[in-house]
Amino acid sequence: MLKAGVLGAGHLGKIHLKLLNLSEHYNLVGFYDTSKEVRDAISQEFGYTAFETEEDLINACDMVDVVTPTTFHYASAEKVIKAGKHLFIEKPITNTVEEAEKLLTLAKEHNVLGQVGHVERFNPAFMSVSDSIKSPMFIEAHRLAEFNPRGTDVPVVLDLMIHDIDAILSVVNSPVKSVNASGVSVISETPDIANARIEFENGCVANLTASRISMKNMRKARFFQKDAYISVDFLEKKVEVVKMKDAPESPDDFAMILQNAEGIKKQIYFDNPDVPSNNAILDELDAFAKAIKENTTPIVSLEAGTEALRVAKMIIADF
Repeated sequence: MLKAGVLGAGHLGKIHLKLLNLSEHYNLVGFYDTSKEVRDAISQEFGYTAFETEEDLINACDMVDVVTPTTFHYASAEKVIKAGKHLFIEKPITNTVEEAEKLLTLAKEHNVLGQVGHVERFNPAFMSVSDSIKSPMFIEAHRLAEFNPRGTDVPVVLDLMIHDIDAILSVVNSPVKSVNASGVSVISETPDIANARIEFENGCVANLTASRISMKNMRKARFFQKDAYISVDFLEKKVEVVKMKDAPESPDDFAMILQNAEGIKKQIYFDNPDVPSNNAILDELDAFAKAIKENTTPIVSLEAGTEALRVAKMIIADF
């Protein structure tokens, strides 16, 4: 089992502590938080070992899980990598693209693996259809959330939209050509609502909307490609797959047949895969353990996290 520790014991840090403690792949050695009050409270309530310094925790681990505020990601991650420890880091990878690129260089120099916590890649609904999303040409994503003061220190693009940016980049195998975006600050000092249109060099277009001041929660994405429409509901863990194939000579009475202006007939059929339940955060942590043990590229590599941040920053720059 890999010895694991957590840096940062806020809301998400406590979740990571619990799951690492449950995992069959890790031995949780403890955690560190800058607040002694938080360290004492969590240690007393859950029995986790609290370390007195960041360095002490890092030295005791094989893998360090960085769940600090984004502003501090780079400083902590740099220490982890330079100590020769594998790095799991929450999204967004760092505060700036330059910091992320420095981490990429450091990780290669010190021969360590890194994974970024883009948890929607492990959403069972997305996982059930990701292999079926092939060369999509139009994508539409909506990620709406009710207002929560936690997270409003960063633009909604880095708080919410970056989930969809990463998921889309993972299925569109083409460089970004251009970005057009708009954002509006309603409650926070940074934009609370944003819309972005991303054009890829292969012609694919993605239209993304994110809001953190909505009346209801929604996390949906739709992918349109040749002869198929795929809808993913990240929140409800549901998928809908509609495919078209050439209509048979003699379709049955219940077949759904469409005919275009050229007289070509297509049959519509539904191919909805089963969506198993899972704990996506536990799965991403366990997947990273597997990558470390087998020395393979993590599912959400530091490179992937850097690209998601790069596109997010392009969107923000266009406001």
